[in-house]
Amino acid sequence: MTIDRQVAEALVAGRHEDPFAVLGPHRTDQGDRIVALVPDAERLWAVGAETVELSPVVPGLFCGPWDGGPYRLRAENVLATWDFDDPYAFGPVLGAIDEYLIGEGTHRRLWEVLGAHAITHEGRRGVHFAVWAPSAKRVSVVGGFNNWDGRRHQMRRRGMTGVWEIFIPALMPGEAYRYEILGAEGRLEPLKADPVGFGAEHPPAKASVVRELDLHPWGDAAWLAKRDKAQAVRAPVSVYEVHLGSWRRVAGEGNRPLSYHELASRLVDYVADLGFTHIEILPITEHPFDGSWGYQPIGLYAPTIRHGRPEEFAEFVDAAHRRGLGVILDWVPGHFPTDDHGLRRFDGTALYEHADPREGFHQDWNTLIYNYGRREVANYLEANALFWLDQYHLDGLRVDAVASMLFRDYSRPAGEWVPNAEGGRENLEAIAFLQSTNRLAYGEKPGIMMIAEESTTYPGVTRPVDKGGLGFGFKWNMGWMNDWLRYFAREPIHRRWHHNELTFASSYIYSENFFLPISHDEVVHGKASMIGKMPGSDVEKFANLRAFYALQWGHPGKKLLFMGQEFAQWREWSHERELDWNLLDYVPHQGVMRLIRDLNRLYRETPALHWGDADPEGFSWIEADDAEHSVYVFARRAPDLPPVVVVANLTPVERILRIGLPQDGVWREVLNTDSAWYGGGNRGNLGGITAMREPTSRCDFSAEAYLPPLSVVMFTPGAA
Repeated sequence: MTIDRQVAEALVAGRHEDPFAVLGPHRTDQGDRIVALVPDAERLWAVGAETVELSPVVPGLFCGPWDGGPYRLRAENVLATWDFDDPYAFGPVLGAIDEYLIGEGTHRRLWEVLGAHAITHEGRRGVHFAVWAPSAKRVSVVGGFNNWDGRRHQMRRRGMTGVWEIFIPALMPGEAYRYEILGAEGRLEPLKADPVGFGAEHPPAKASVVRELDLHPWGDAAWLAKRDKAQAVRAPVSVYEVHLGSWRRVAGEGNRPLSYHELASRLVDYVADLGFTHIEILPITEHPFDGSWGYQPIGLYAPTIRHGRPEEFAEFVDAAHRRGLGVILDWVPGHFPTDDHGLRRFDGTALYEHADPREGFHQDWNTLIYNYGRREVANYLEANALFWLDQYHLDGLRVDAVASMLFRDYSRPAGEWVPNAEGGRENLEAIAFLQSTNRLAYGEKPGIMMIAEESTTYPGVTRPVDKGGLGFGFKWNMGWMNDWLRYFAREPIHRRWHHNELTFASSYIYSENFFLPISHDEVVHGKASMIGKMPGSDVEKFANLRAFYALQWGHPGKKLLFMGQEFAQWREWSHERELDWNLLDYVPHQGVMRLIRDLNRLYRETPALHWGDADPEGFSWIEADDAEHSVYVFARRAPDLPPVVVVANLTPVERILRIGLPQDGVWREVLNTDSAWYGGGNRGNLGGITAMREPTSRCDFSAEAYLPPLSVVMFTPGAA
């Protein structure tokens, strides 16, 4: 039996574009034969009903007769003899429907067919690998199991889809692997991590790791059954944003971050005790550089190994659900890093990114931009969103940097961006991708939340797709955040001239379904911590901060606070160290934490404070124009339930003022940020005030109220 010399040499050199056409068992005009490529073997046998020695064709390539039955290979060299199953004796795993959906860009459960899966195939246990690389001339799986030799496990090309696959028998979960790709121009590309890999090595190592899914036994059915109500627009939603790697660390063990298993008890218990309804985690999709905080991900389908294995991340989410807490993931479909082992020029071409840097390169972050107009790329990302919601039971995705996706000229001067097909600046392909992702997410997983971090005035971010919107459930209110932080940073004596910085948000607060975020971005890079932003003496700083938080919780919009701000950390956040927990030894910091706990309780238990977060009937100004005193009064409402009136005095001067109220009678003081319990001066209204018919501020009733300096007081009808 002969093999063409050029074919043999191409196989041994790893430059044959269809190795499955030659390797393995085949029926030929010359008879049935086995061809095997085992580069480190000096002799090779096919062991079946009979044992037949295969003849060397060129060093490492063997050929011999085959009787048509099952067989294994036995190899020998001067060091050892070993038996193994021939991967080229196994047929394809992917089916025709999978091929069709992948080619069409509509495979909603892409992770079930691409990536590395431990399966039983044709009676053998092993791992099936599949990867999309349409312009590659050859793709191989490499790892320690084959001495990182790309000739050993060259993959099968699947028709016109651009997908390559191979089943490697006897391989087990836990194996590290990468893809060796002979690119479109015949050059070997840098070894690539798996775009749909479910695990990875600890950085700075770069390989993917075979991980099994579905190992965690979920116990969150009760939470999932009520989730749609807990996350509705009219529900109280209060989010604790956290960077898992720097919340707490274990000093005695090399200052390591907590594991998912440890976070499942310590973080979950902490957040539940403070009364938040949700945990939002900064990106935990696998990323090579700690300093990116996860915002430059390499492995979109892998929870980072920094805290444990996939099943341990599932344990963390499950633990939160059992405590009645939702979990939101910060998701990054807007860009990806240029690291050679990632998606960059994956098959030797601009595959996931645009080839033109005016479309495909983010100048701000030195990252690459996905080509949303390519159906397979959009499918990769859409399926990834569904993967996290489905596989890990996540309750929502906060989509990062949406503004950068919406506009082709984002952060680009004239002449450095490419107009869309209609000559405009909108990124029509990205808009279509976001709409499709939101339709898919809400359609497949009703009750979840899709949240946009979007900083422009782009209309309809939270409008349904069928009404022309982007289809998000909520949007971060960056305008509110900027205005309020700018106002509170001012010395109180100057605030009278900037009174509208607090009132302006009410003019558009119902144009979208908003979150009020004080996120990680506001307490880094020289911006100062929240307590550090506040003016005045230390006593005044704490009073200002307490007033800010009470107004935030009183104002329409869902709430979000980044870790450390709940106890007024002085230092800016750093991903390299844990929070300054020692500050809780001091009364002012304890007081801020108590305030946050009470605000969360009041917000959850008082429908007037959350029912109208996205409904204009839930909010009205009583006094919006008292710039002279820097006093603000507004009411929060829910149908047929007692209202709450929120009063703020944002000067360091105590005031006794008559405030308008919606009805007469006793109004109970339900919160006072100057309470000694919160570290204040303990000045107030002795539990309540009494309204009488005396028109004030467009109200038929009013009462005289004492307003402590730099404070917020809340009242609701009824005796104490």
